[in-house]
Amino acid sequence: MDTVVAEIMGQAQDESSPLVRIRSLLPDLAKAEQRVAQVVLADPASVAHRSITEVAEQAGTSETTVTRFCKAIGVGGYPELRILLAADAARTAVRVHRQVGSDIARDDLLADVVAKVAYADARAVEETAEQLDVEVLGTVITALARAPRVDVCGVGASAFVALDFQQKLHRIGRIAFAWSDVHMSLTSAALLRPGDVAVGISHTGATTDTLDVMREARRRGATTVAITNFPRSPITELADHVLTTAARETTYRSGAMSSRIAQLTIVDCLFIGVAQQHFDTVAEALQSTRDAVSGRRTDYRPDRRRAPRSR
Repeated sequence: MDTVVAEIMGQAQDESSPLVRIRSLLPDLAKAEQRVAQVVLADPASVAHRSITEVAEQAGTSETTVTRFCKAIGVGGYPELRILLAADAARTAVRVHRQVGSDIARDDLLADVVAKVAYADARAVEETAEQLDVEVLGTVITALARAPRVDVCGVGASAFVALDFQQKLHRIGRIAFAWSDVHMSLTSAALLRPGDVAVGISHTGATTDTLDVMREARRRGATTVAITNFPRSPITELADHVLTTAARETTYRSGAMSSRIAQLTIVDCLFIGVAQQHFDTVAEALQSTRDAVSGRRTDYRPDRRRAPRSR
């Protein structure tokens, strides 16, 4: 990626929301620390103005546990956490309109549902970009650009993202495969060699099918890359490089909506980075593939007004 883009991404990363990190680390916190996390996530703006004693009481734990929670999420202490939450609340207040940051309620008007879905998707993209490690991203792009072959694995909603990535790479002449069937994924991974790249996509990072494929790819000497929402999930133990998303799933957005948008954001960054490193051949490939399907369209033009139907 060029210097300007890297600088912009670096600035965004410095301003990453503490809530993104809390959500990503939530499964790995101790039970008492998880209760503190839930209090913070439920009303971060309120916690920013409350004492450590009040937060501890609401979480049913001790002040010491609140302090341990702060350390676990990489914050120096509770005073620093309050400052970060206050700053994040101020940024969020600018973005929120008609309470679009809240969960979708059963009796919400359709207009409010549209606003909330749009807000959640936009935040998934923004927060993913803010916390994305550009240095790791660049390393993965280089590995993909040099790889004789790329295998992409994902199941469920992640399978659609894997297929999207495979199609993008294939269109610019890179040899890439995407498998949603675990048997085909495993047999394909067994043929990988050093220099090849295996990309495992899993929101939770705990999907056994994807873990098994990553394990086989690593055993064959391939470079392994994980795209996940949780930086301490099992898939990260099998990955040479980890790229994290920042998707929040709510009542109607369980595991297949915001997560997919966030994963596609990373996939697009990887694709563009690889395309930049093969610019000359990519331009030719894109033109060739465009020409190949150009005859499959009608002569419809968006700027032409359609004549009204006669009655």
